[in-house]
Amino acid sequence: QVQPVESGGGLVQAGDSLRLSCAADGRTFGSYAMAWFRQAPGKERGFVAAISGSGRRADYADSVKGRFTISRDNAKNTVYLQMNNLQPEDTAVYYCAARFTYISDKLYLTNAEYDYWGQGTQVTVSS
Repeated sequence: QVQPVESGGGLVQAGDSLRLSCAADGRTFGSYAMAWFRQAPGKERGFVAAISGSGRRADYADSVKGRFTISRDNAKNTVYLQMNNLQPEDTAVYYCAARFTYISDKLYLTNAEYDYWGQGTQVTVSS
C-alpha cells in the first residue's frame, strides 16, 4: 500500500513550465504503476500521463503529447510530471495515482484502474 503526495503546483503564465512531483511511501515503489490525472472545474477527472513500474513505458493524453513528460525515480519513490508550454486549458487540479502490478512494463490509463490517490495539487495557467 502506498500514499501518494503531490507537490509543485502553482500559478504560472501561458508558455511557462512547471514540474509536479509525487512522493509515495512504501518499500516496493517499483511494483506500482503510476499516473497523473487532472480535473478542471465542472469537468470529470481525466487521464494525463502514465508510467509503468519499471519506468520503461509511458503514455500520454493527446492534449499533452509533446509538452508533458512523465518520469520516475524508484530509488526516491517519486514520480514527476514535467509540464512545458503550459496553456490556460491546462488549468486543473492534478492528481497522482498508483496501483500495484506484477507486470513491470504494463500501463494503466483509466481512473478505475488505480487504487491509491493523492489529494491533488492546483495548477493555474493565466493567459
